[in-house]
Amino acid sequence: MKRVRTIDPQTGQVKTKLQFTENAKKPPSSKLIRSSVTDAAVGKLHHEVREAGEDNAGVYSANTMAQSAEAGAHTAAGVYRQSKLKPYSRLARAEKRETQANLSALNRTFAHNSGFSSNPYSRWQQKRAIRREYARAKKAGGGTVSAAQTTAKAAKRAAEGSGKAAVFVARHSGGFFAVVALSLIAAMLLSVFSACSVLFQSGAGSLMISTYPSEDADMLAAEAQYCALEQELQDYLDSYESAHSYDEYNYELDAIGHDPYVLISAVTALYGGAWTIDDVGDILQSIFDYQYTLTEAVEVETRCTTETWTDSEGNEHETETSYDYYICTVTLDNFNLSHVPVYVMSEAQLSMYAVYMSTLGNRTDLFPESGYIALLEPTEYADYEVSAEALEDEQFAAMLAEAEKYLGYPYVWGGSSPSTSFDCSGFVSWVINNCGVGWSVGRLSANGLLNICTRISADEAQPGDLIFFENTYDTAGASHVGIYVGDGMMIHCGSPIQYTSINTSYWQSHLLCFGRLPSP
Repeated sequence: MKRVRTIDPQTGQVKTKLQFTENAKKPPSSKLIRSSVTDAAVGKLHHEVREAGEDNAGVYSANTMAQSAEAGAHTAAGVYRQSKLKPYSRLARAEKRETQANLSALNRTFAHNSGFSSNPYSRWQQKRAIRREYARAKKAGGGTVSAAQTTAKAAKRAAEGSGKAAVFVARHSGGFFAVVALSLIAAMLLSVFSACSVLFQSGAGSLMISTYPSEDADMLAAEAQYCALEQELQDYLDSYESAHSYDEYNYELDAIGHDPYVLISAVTALYGGAWTIDDVGDILQSIFDYQYTLTEAVEVETRCTTETWTDSEGNEHETETSYDYYICTVTLDNFNLSHVPVYVMSEAQLSMYAVYMSTLGNRTDLFPESGYIALLEPTEYADYEVSAEALEDEQFAAMLAEAEKYLGYPYVWGGSSPSTSFDCSGFVSWVINNCGVGWSVGRLSANGLLNICTRISADEAQPGDLIFFENTYDTAGASHVGIYVGDGMMIHCGSPIQYTSINTSYWQSHLLCFGRLPSP
């Protein structure tokens, strides 16, 4: 018999079925076969009745009563069989007690006449010989045998066996203890290998989970297809004026481009497993549509022009004429592909995306020009010694102890745990939730963290408050967040996680506000 797991293609439910295989055992009796067939037929009948009776209370009730009656009949049959076998059960228990009593008596007699060896191994051999001889004599005699006869034979055999064992150990003591030592070493090595096997399996599992499951040809084709969409967009912009007839053109265009590892990680996470290029056309298009937003706004102005003309008498005249003047403003917003996953993925998909980005799918050879490859290398980070006075606050000290565990971890957009590394809001969310103070805010974006905080001024800011920045990329509200540690310093997930001064021109130009977390 073996278990076979199947998946229902209509419902998607996993079911476990039992399959019976042939074996060499004696086939069951015809009576048992008949009983099994009958039970199976009755069971199937009850199953069909239950299905048909779900909408009929009378049928369902009758079927339930029938099943109860059958169960009672089976119970009664079992009781009958048990009562018939009861005398034999009593006899078997009595014989077992008699055997145990005889063996105890034999052991006592042998100990009195000859004495058991002081060597534990020899003593075990002696008792074992007595049990074997007793069983042999009882089988030959067909019943309980004479204790004196059995004792004499068993004592002789036990003495001979234990004597031989003792002589063998004495003559080969070095080899005997060497065998024992080797056995212990072998057991220890097996234990070590078992632990290494577990570690290897764990490492292999992690490697498999973080590796792109698709074929190279399909991943390269997906990158090429996405590049083709971008090239089509660029061609449209390059020929925009030749395809339109407006009076004036204004362009506000972000650069077109993406990182291929971000694309392949996002597609794999969204698809949920191995894919081919034919599987992901719609996914590629939806990602493209989210990344790039092209806006064409046409403004119509009424303008006037003055025309001068001369009449037949030579007099000059001026005529003012109005007309429509068309101004077209073309705006292209590149949302940055690395920012898209947070907005289009579920929590589980975002976790898988972060796993792939933390290893680049274990395929750094696939797109060697990517800037993300350098981020996988160990990076120097700025450290800082927080003042002892600030650490007197137990809440802040707990936050900082958790945050400093991850100094040097690389920036991974969408990352929110040590296993995937972090982005700025993922890092702060993790510290808040895992510092042991009592917060449980979930995985929030920078703007989400701002929404749970009370805004405070820079003068009110204390170590442990959050610090928010805006316009570090093109998004509304807070776009970056760190933990303020006092003296104009913060710890945040930059590239990598590190301490940074907030008084630089860059951070001051993007400073939005400070925020105080609610009481845990």
